[in-house]
Amino acid sequence: MTNVIEKNRRFYEKYVADLIHTKFGEYEDRIAVGIAGEGSDCFGYDDEISRDHDFGTGVCLWLTAEDMMLFGYSLSIAYNELVDSVERSYYTERLRERRGVMTIHDFYSKILQTDCDTDHCVMTENTWNSLDHSCLKTATNGEVFRDDPGKFTAFRNLLLQYYPDKIWRTRIAEQLHSYASALQVNYSRCMARGDIVAAELCRSQGLKSAMEIFFLLQREYPPYYKWTFRAMKELDPPGAFSEKIQELAGAHLDLEAWEGTKYHPNRQNYKDRIVSLAEEIASEIVWMMKEKGLIRNRGQYLEQYVNEIWVKR
Repeated sequence: MTNVIEKNRRFYEKYVADLIHTKFGEYEDRIAVGIAGEGSDCFGYDDEISRDHDFGTGVCLWLTAEDMMLFGYSLSIAYNELVDSVERSYYTERLRERRGVMTIHDFYSKILQTDCDTDHCVMTENTWNSLDHSCLKTATNGEVFRDDPGKFTAFRNLLLQYYPDKIWRTRIAEQLHSYASALQVNYSRCMARGDIVAAELCRSQGLKSAMEIFFLLQREYPPYYKWTFRAMKELDPPGAFSEKIQELAGAHLDLEAWEGTKYHPNRQNYKDRIVSLAEEIASEIVWMMKEKGLIRNRGQYLEQYVNEIWVKR
């Protein structure tokens, strides 16, 4: 549990729980409370740098649409008055949009950018397929402090069950193709031409795909891109994969390694450390896929596994 989440829990227990019990006692067991959604504090990744904006103490209060009409607006007024009365709450207008009273439907629909059926707690395959990884992580981060009706938690648990198998395999296959294309083929082509801008784009795309594959194989959603590497390190205790990703990100484009070297589709130029790292990372990915029972073949070229993973859909 992070310090910030714990701080907001204490705020709930000391102030918000008493407000609900005293002024909205008859509805007390119908209000879900916690902290989740947008903001580094909900991920536990806040630091001195991230606290320069939209940072403060507060919680989310989630209601059904019916309860919002019944007492939600009165609860919202009372909650905002409470926040304004507490010293050093540091509430900004942006933070007010992320905290306070809201419907369960609106919370999930806004983050996932789709009309969520939170009443029946279902999601179609097309909807799953349209969702972004980071939005799913944002919708399921933080912590729920209280949810007697269980309706907020029920949809949260639906998302935490992860992608349906067909969607999961499709996304792995897509990222395998992306990695192979960017780092195992096109990077070398671009360097052989001396096009360092295009080569840098290939490196960037390869980094993104490698990390997405890692999260997919761990059956975890990655957070917003600037926090992806930090989250990956937390899921990679041995650190071997993370270390290679970090080295790839910091390696310099070495045009000297390509002097006098012609591009050949069946030969790798291992004088270029980025080429070597790309193959080492691919080997790690192959090992992880074997551990999950996803593949039978051998070899570092990731494109060859795309159809094998898709066939099992």
